[in-house]
Amino acid sequence: MHATDTAMHAPAANNWVGLPPPANPALVGTRNYFQALDNFTRVFAIRPGDRVLFLADPLLDRRVIDAVNGLAQSRGASMRIYMEPSTRVTEVPKNVQALLEDATFVVSTWFCSIIDPLCIALRRKGQRWVKITYFRDLDLLHTAQARFPIDIVGALCRATAARYPKEQDFDLHFSDVRGSDFRIHFTAEMCRNQLSTNRWRGQMTAEEDGAYVHYLPTHGPNLWDHNSVKNDTSRQTQMSGVLYPQWAIGFAEPFKERIGVFFDGEYVSRVEGESDEAVILREMLVGGRMIEGGGCGFNPKAPRHTIYPAGSNAPGALHFGIDLVKPSDYIRRVMPDWEEPPVHMDLVMLDATVKAGENLLIDQGFLCALRDPEVVELAARYGDPIELLEVPVY
Repeated sequence: MHATDTAMHAPAANNWVGLPPPANPALVGTRNYFQALDNFTRVFAIRPGDRVLFLADPLLDRRVIDAVNGLAQSRGASMRIYMEPSTRVTEVPKNVQALLEDATFVVSTWFCSIIDPLCIALRRKGQRWVKITYFRDLDLLHTAQARFPIDIVGALCRATAARYPKEQDFDLHFSDVRGSDFRIHFTAEMCRNQLSTNRWRGQMTAEEDGAYVHYLPTHGPNLWDHNSVKNDTSRQTQMSGVLYPQWAIGFAEPFKERIGVFFDGEYVSRVEGESDEAVILREMLVGGRMIEGGGCGFNPKAPRHTIYPAGSNAPGALHFGIDLVKPSDYIRRVMPDWEEPPVHMDLVMLDATVKAGENLLIDQGFLCALRDPEVVELAARYGDPIELLEVPVY
């Protein structure tokens, strides 16, 4: 047979089938949905008699409020709803403070939830919180990240925490192929403070007094933040070096230029680069203060290349949150309805290597805890560990 005869009888390329088709939603949709619902009801650990306060905004899917309200009613709890004009609330308004102080359980879309001193003080007294930056649309319950077992997410947090050196000083070192070389110095006390928070202990539900968790259960704890100094922002953490982020929130695609963001302590000292993106970042970032030194993803089914609204939540993907000196006109133009205020920016790295002392946390974007024996053993209870832990969603 001539080669031309073979070509004549070969199937067209678009008829070749070498991989299985996606599962038929009609066959697996109900099962998947109930798996996600179980995560939802466990995370929102509302107790009988709880006074739930929902801090909302006008662009939130009303069905999300109704879902939480329905769960509260089913458990014999009451719920109040307070709405601000946007999520970009930088401090709790005075007219809301009494409502907040009366609540025992808070669900919030507001930016100030983690940083407002009143919120911090109330959690120290036992108030429980769920932040829903990543649950603004009820249809997200139909995604793989919503149904991924929250116990595995918690195990990944604990396994990563176990890699931090204990009872000694060390540097948290960030590097990558572009030349990033950034260090955050930890004392033993700082490390104890950082890892004592409920998320680093792998508590993914809001059942513990004082809990602060995210839903969807994707955004894990930060590798460094001001929890390390018990939220005393007057204390300066020793850090320095340069980051070459691949991307940033509010930019349509990853940077083509190698843009350097240099730090002197917690503050951005300069931004190097000639591209339009570098010019924008230079105007925006210089003088800004690092508040999240490596916000890390821990959900293996969170889309890796989706960085809006606050960084990819795939395992090993990092974002670096910087509070700006002044509001950014660029952010106002391109993200007028962004869930965060225009005085904040998240730089994104998807391929970083991170060491805590000599211990490897992340290897070129791969969260090392994904292969820890206790994590793999736990994942095996829910399915194939390789599929659950190492097959990403893009």
